Amino acid sequence: MDSLITSHVLTIITFTPAAGAFLILFYRPEHIRSIRAFALIISFLTFAFSLHLMWHFDRGSSDFQFMVNAPWIDSLGISYSMGVDGISLFLVLLTTVLTPLAVLASWSIVNRVKEFFLFLLLLETGMIGVFASLDLFLFYVFWEVMLVPMYFLIGVWGGERRIYAAMKFVLYTMIGSVLMLVAIIALYFLHGNATGAYTFGYPVIHAALNSGMLVLPPTAEFWLFLAFFLAFAIKVPLFPFHTWLPDAHVEAPTAGSVLLAGVLLKMGTYGFLRFSLPLFPHMSHAFAPVISLFAIVGIIYGALVAMVQPDLKKLVAYSSVSHLGFVVLGIFSFTMQGVEGALYQMLNHGVSTGALFLLVGVIYERRHTRLIDQFGGLAHRMPVFAAVLLIVTLSSIGLPGLNGFVGEFLVLLGTFGANKTRAAFAATGVILSAVYMLWMYQRVVWGEITNDANRTLDDMNTRERRMFAPLLILIVWMGMYSSHFLRPMDASVAKVIRQMETQGAKFAQFPTQKPQ
Repeated sequence: MDSLITSHVLTIITFTPAAGAFLILFYRPEHIRSIRAFALIISFLTFAFSLHLMWHFDRGSSDFQFMVNAPWIDSLGISYSMGVDGISLFLVLLTTVLTPLAVLASWSIVNRVKEFFLFLLLLETGMIGVFASLDLFLFYVFWEVMLVPMYFLIGVWGGERRIYAAMKFVLYTMIGSVLMLVAIIALYFLHGNATGAYTFGYPVIHAALNSGMLVLPPTAEFWLFLAFFLAFAIKVPLFPFHTWLPDAHVEAPTAGSVLLAGVLLKMGTYGFLRFSLPLFPHMSHAFAPVISLFAIVGIIYGALVAMVQPDLKKLVAYSSVSHLGFVVLGIFSFTMQGVEGALYQMLNHGVSTGALFLLVGVIYERRHTRLIDQFGGLAHRMPVFAAVLLIVTLSSIGLPGLNGFVGEFLVLLGTFGANKTRAAFAATGVILSAVYMLWMYQRVVWGEITNDANRTLDDMNTRERRMFAPLLILIVWMGMYSSHFLRPMDASVAKVIRQMETQGAKFAQFPTQKPQ
């Protein structure tokens, strides 16, 4: 029985939420409490299945594990191929952790509840599928499927400008997606012409590139890299492709913001690490200085813009631009510390920023405003809320002992080893993040209550406290026992770094192509 579950666990994890969404169709719309409870049960069940990955994962192996490989459209070389390694393992777990919390945060949804939770569960299937897919066509299908439920979550249950924000989100992402599809098809034909085997299988194409059976001409590699890069850079979003993000975050319901920041943005950085570096190592080296520059500008720009935001949600949204700049910088440092730090920071950002959006949702439900100047002195009325916000704020700014410190420290350490100047400029983002986060906390929580509407606020209820408990545990656990998370990453990250070092040595033999 255990071996049967192990061999199909990724399929079970991926499609349990979709099965739950299908079953929700049979609920009567007026049975709101039953729909909520069922969605919560399905999301917790998915999380329980995902724990199987953690318990049975071989930490010493760099190969894909829990693999499923079955023909899908055999005549076109398309297969249902899934698997996880040290790079994707925790991203799947992050998705299954945040989704039940997003369901709990949606108790205040009273309009079209049935449809809301249906789309939320479908979104979870799309997100898990992106991280687990090992067939490029299947990856693209999940990448696109994920857009549909998020579009409806923003467009139906969002704020006043929800249609504008939803359309902007989809159009930006679709532009990059179409380019990526063209690149995937090009890789399919290039591999087929070189080897005689037409396939979308990522491990097969990757192995052909490594063995020399498939050699990409410089011009072809340039355009393929650029197509994948634009798709992933928009999703991150990397400066200057970030303009869709604040609108989407501000207009999305709380659950949408949590999953958008916690999981969807990681698809871009995951794409860099999974596809851009291994498939196009020469172009990755060539473009590393430019991409690192974009990352550093994003770190500083995002922090400065966050500092002047009057809206709590916009402040957290722009902080994401800054924090994810660290992730991109770490990936393109091509060092073990930098890449592991980037992967760790993806998890940190999902936990900390997800918690921040949940906290914004807590006070928005009570006051129906997110303007910072409408608050002040909340510690007097909401001491538990103030304590949780303090821990999450300190986590976000990278206080030693909490999760944010580990990721940022490793990224800066790895970047320093690759380029001291880049590390020095990026370090200013750590200082700026402390400025805007602590200033926000002071204005919202400390001082006297000056707005009469805040004098009758209720503190967190039992549901809300339970919602934050796992996030607080993760914040401390990841800060104090980082090896529990870093060790499973080691072998897979080391494999990517070895390949980049080998290709980097070849790249250095061509001075005319080497970036200045």
